[in-house]
Amino acid sequence: MGNVWCVACGCVGQANVGVVESWGRFEKLAQPGFHFFNLFAGECLAGVLSTRISSLDVRIETKTKDNVFVQMLCSIQYRVIKENADDAFYELQNPKEQIQAYVFDVVRAHVPRMTLDELFEQKGDVAKTVLEELEKVMGAYGYNIEHILMVDIIPDAAVRKAMNEINADHSSFQLDQFCNGTQRLQLASVYKGEADKILQVKKAEADAEAKYLGGVGVAKQRQAITDGLRENIMDFSNKVEGTSAKEVMDLIMVTQYFDTIKDLGNASKNTTVFIPHGPGHVWDIGSQIRNGMMEAASAQLNVE
Repeated sequence: MGNVWCVACGCVGQANVGVVESWGRFEKLAQPGFHFFNLFAGECLAGVLSTRISSLDVRIETKTKDNVFVQMLCSIQYRVIKENADDAFYELQNPKEQIQAYVFDVVRAHVPRMTLDELFEQKGDVAKTVLEELEKVMGAYGYNIEHILMVDIIPDAAVRKAMNEINADHSSFQLDQFCNGTQRLQLASVYKGEADKILQVKKAEADAEAKYLGGVGVAKQRQAITDGLRENIMDFSNKVEGTSAKEVMDLIMVTQYFDTIKDLGNASKNTTVFIPHGPGHVWDIGSQIRNGMMEAASAQLNVE
């Protein structure tokens, strides 16, 4: 930026801006194109600045809040402001070193307040903070900061190894959890099968108990009927002289027969049919019952 071309004419290329001096003093900016310089007035082309976007990669080593040393690769994209090219030409001797120094200062002031995990999650916030600070500082020197990118964050090798081991242990733990979950499902299936088995056994036991109690109830009912008939027969024989137990039994059976016919007639949609049917057949039924009872008593005597 200290070179001076003392020629009568010059050409400034596209995407460039020229700085014209008169007797060593800044005179004006020369836009792209062909220009004549008045040598008698001391005009000359002092220098040319590019207005293209330039990129500067800065590697910064710093420490996080949890005492982890990291290297951060930051890419700064900047350019000269055409209207303030004279400031960029005269104010800074080496703009790249100036930008790098400010990046170091901002990053090392901001990152130590964050943990390593927060740094990875909020690296965009770090880039935004650096951009805001550089825009305020470099704008006064005729430079505009276009973009700042946090390209990479590299922790110390020992930290990376430890993090990889932690992730491997976590993956193994997740695998163990999955296996344990599968075993739990299998165990739950076994427990469910055992529960179903117990339920079926209890149902069978309940059914058997119900049938037993039903049988006991039927037996008690029949015993009560038998006792009642016995009392009726004895009472009827004592009060009505000349009647035998057989005649009383026949009378009771005929009465029961007509009561049954009455109940069947009162019931709707009843399809019960007695074969043989008729009052005369009641005596046959009674005879069959008596004969069966006598045969049973005789067989019991023979056994004894």
